[in-house]
Amino acid sequence: MTPSGNNPAEPATATNAKPANAEEARVESGAAVLEGRNLRKVYGTGTRALTVLDDASIALRKSEMVAIVAPSGAGKSTLLHLLAALDTPTSGAIYFDAKALETRNEAALADFRNCAVGFLWQRHQLLPDFTATENVAMPLLLRGGDSASALETARKWLAEVGLSDRADHRAGELSGGEQQRVAIARALVTGPRVLLADEPTGDLDEQNAWAVFELLERLHRAHRLTSLIATHNLALAARCDRIVGLEHGVLRTREAQASAMGTLGGEAS
Repeated sequence: MTPSGNNPAEPATATNAKPANAEEARVESGAAVLEGRNLRKVYGTGTRALTVLDDASIALRKSEMVAIVAPSGAGKSTLLHLLAALDTPTSGAIYFDAKALETRNEAALADFRNCAVGFLWQRHQLLPDFTATENVAMPLLLRGGDSASALETARKWLAEVGLSDRADHRAGELSGGEQQRVAIARALVTGPRVLLADEPTGDLDEQNAWAVFELLERLHRAHRLTSLIATHNLALAARCDRIVGLEHGVLRTREAQASAMGTLGGEAS
């Protein structure tokens, strides 16, 4: 079962706990679908400790498409992993529908990862010896779905991303752009409310990068998704409702549209 419809919401604002200006201090009215508050992530201890995120907060409101721009290695992937409950913060909390994830048991967290959030990796993470249909059906099968029904739903999603004629090809037989389209279908097959995409065009050439991003835009609107896309490409980020910069582990509202327009290769710095 997949969501449908489109009802764009007003953009919300991402801030850090110690705002540097009035814009960063502004808080939009209305509850967030997914929110991270005062997130801190430190790897290692003592002199080997590495702080990746430092007191960072972000709120994603219904139907908005937000980009996080930062150079590679700045912590974008870490933030997305925390929001998807694939990792736990050193401190701070993640909220979904205003309820803290830390209060959920393991079964509830697994359900959150499988049903509420769709995760799109930079490298598609497909199983090369399985067909496109089998790869897309995998999240449904993992939650105990009927095999025939899961495969039928997977084929519908492959049609939606333009791959009906490649449904029975093994993942290893597909091009890079086709593999990423399969990964998009797999991320959305369970009907999640939130899509988290980690550099979804990072491994693609210019033509395929635009095509994949335009597909994400279309699916975002058609299925009323709330989307967070991590990228270092300012031109793609400029297509989103709102842009947030990640600087020294802190999230800050960023106006990148003016410098990004018209240059696909423009990168965050």
